[in-house]
Amino acid sequence: MDFGPVAIAEAEGGVLAHSLLVAGQRWPKGRVLSAADIATAAAAGLKRLTIARPAADDVGEDAAATALATALTGAGLQLLPAAHGRANIAATAAGILRCDAAMVAAINGVDEALTLATLASEARVAAGEIVATVKIIRYAVAAPALAAAIAAAQPLALAPFRPLRIAMLSTLLPGASAKALAKTERVTRDRVTALGASLAVLPPCRHDEAALAAALPGTNADILLIAGASATVDRGDVIPAAIAAAGGRVERLGMPVDPGNLLCLGSIGAVPVIGLPGCAKSPKRNGFDIVLERLVAGLAVTAGDIAALGAGGLLPEAERPQPRAVTPPGPVGAVILAAGRSSRMGRAHKLLEHWQGKPLIAHVADAIAAAGLPPPIVVLGARGDDVRAALGDRPATYVTASDYADGLSRSLRAGIAAVPPDWSAALVCLADMPRVEPGLLAALAAAPGDVAVPVWDGRRGNPVRWGRPHFARLMALSGDVGGKAVLADAVVLTEVAAPGDAVLDDVDTPAALAALRLRPA
Repeated sequence: MDFGPVAIAEAEGGVLAHSLLVAGQRWPKGRVLSAADIATAAAAGLKRLTIARPAADDVGEDAAATALATALTGAGLQLLPAAHGRANIAATAAGILRCDAAMVAAINGVDEALTLATLASEARVAAGEIVATVKIIRYAVAAPALAAAIAAAQPLALAPFRPLRIAMLSTLLPGASAKALAKTERVTRDRVTALGASLAVLPPCRHDEAALAAALPGTNADILLIAGASATVDRGDVIPAAIAAAGGRVERLGMPVDPGNLLCLGSIGAVPVIGLPGCAKSPKRNGFDIVLERLVAGLAVTAGDIAALGAGGLLPEAERPQPRAVTPPGPVGAVILAAGRSSRMGRAHKLLEHWQGKPLIAHVADAIAAAGLPPPIVVLGARGDDVRAALGDRPATYVTASDYADGLSRSLRAGIAAVPPDWSAALVCLADMPRVEPGLLAALAAAPGDVAVPVWDGRRGNPVRWGRPHFARLMALSGDVGGKAVLADAVVLTEVAAPGDAVLDDVDTPAALAALRLRPA
């Protein structure tokens, strides 16, 4: 690639190296200069431009980033569209990332124009989280260098968390506090459910080897947790001795992770057994979280694996098993799904039907505006021109789901793909819910957590606000399903009390429309 300043007359066809203000307009870097651009620049008095001119065998930045990232995208991961020489790889579900650090170093050693950055191997990730990024430093890269990087690439992979059945058994000493047992149960349940698993609490038993050994078999769980009444410091202590007496084996006692040193890992048959360290009674992240996450993701944990945790095993004081609930930063906008065929309505199209003097879809758009949200993204499909006309001159961004007939997931994908990069979250609205309240929309937009859902009379409804980390998972759905299939991935799901039953509306039949029209104004 040739790079540097050239006379204005020689710049045509080159790639503008740096952003530039020309005749009152901003030309972004990466712009391929046309003959008209050269004429405009000359008229503005520019004499030279700094450009990059790729060689004949160079590969453009977006194409190169996509090619390398494709080779790196393995199971459980999704390649996002490249832009400005960057291609991101995102997790499609919550789980544990697997990657080879030596492979990452090998790719980064091929050519300084190619870079690969990843999260650490064995990192816990959320659905939609970016786990790796390929960035092309220059505007193009030599084809042989790209080929060498691709040859060195090994796919990254995600081990997703599985909906396992986890059981917990506590042991008791005289004077045990019911309050302390309840706290341990609460904290453990929060840990387990955050991984998408379920927790069954077994009746407690005495803190002695014989009683515990008798209680261990037959728990019908995928993983068994033992919350001991006293710390375990030797293989002859109650928990490891009881595991052995019950016909199991102890894999490792103690771990080089602080907090979490006094964890005991064993098994009875094919069921992993974890003797909890005392710090597991706190929500602060500790060695127990690391072991539990890997087991729920289906990864084996050996004594050697635990021994290797020492480097990085001194955990930060502020680290926790899951993020605190926070209000999403940045603007929240709305996506209106309006692509369906309205087949249950007969010959009429439900979104074009009038109520209180305007089409149903117009009520939704007006509620979004009244809530103070940005102009919505409207997903069109069946009778798209008519639906668009029904909204008149209301501000909106329109996208078309050409494959809308393949199910709701296609409309959702088109809408999420069109979300501006500065939105932190999207409120997915159904176009046939004309009674949705502006106040509720504003409350959902401002609610803490990565997902917010409205609730009326104990039932969850629509719309639902999705944080950006879930976008990749939403776009990966298929068939006639919506975001409900992704709710289990929420790290912090906030339920917002709805002011009325409008969140349960489903105006998609003549009978439902007639009932709506009978409501008092």
